[in-house]
Amino acid sequence: MLLEWVAWWNTSHRPDTLGGKTPLEAWRADPTPISDVQPKDLATFSLEDDGRTHTLTTSGIRWRRRDYLADWMVGNTGTKVIIRYLPHHDDQIEVFDTTTGHHLGPAFLAEAATPEQIRAVRAARTAAARRLKADLKAAEKLRRQRFEAVTTATAPKRLGSLTTAQADAELDAGAAGDRRSLARPDYIPHGPAPDTWAHPIPTRQPDDEKETR
Repeated sequence: MLLEWVAWWNTSHRPDTLGGKTPLEAWRADPTPISDVQPKDLATFSLEDDGRTHTLTTSGIRWRRRDYLADWMVGNTGTKVIIRYLPHHDDQIEVFDTTTGHHLGPAFLAEAATPEQIRAVRAARTAAARRLKADLKAAEKLRRQRFEAVTTATAPKRLGSLTTAQADAELDAGAAGDRRSLARPDYIPHGPAPDTWAHPIPTRQPDDEKETR
């Protein structure tokens, strides 16, 4: 059904915007030359642009707080460029001249981690995720409340008892994980504001208004 509609649209449909021609007739009558794209350049059509202008330095290109280098950058320090990249493939970027749009070449992540380092980081992340899941499961178990079973209408009575030492230990552990409780805003006293800063206009007192009258 879809192919039939496509064939009708291109060969039989005559929209007013094409002057009574079918899309196929308008295409054949268009004198614009057609150039074939090389297979190696097809990937550039799926690249995303970060929307910023970058400058080539002696360290390469700084992007997302990481450096990217390539041998073709030698002698091009100071050139203004734009970056395009494949999503989720940030180990390589493509660099283009901002003025001409010419593709200057690819650039590769500098000081990339070794496969062994990547495996170690992934293992550490997995272990951290497991610890968090275990902590969440234990916290949910502690949070759950149980009540004594009754056969007559009466006030609910919670089950589970704690000693004073157990309650203090759990409260201390929770306070130690609260970053706000560790803050010390008065550790370094604030100094006077510089004269170059804008200062608030002092509020006029009722006595001052009487004197001005």
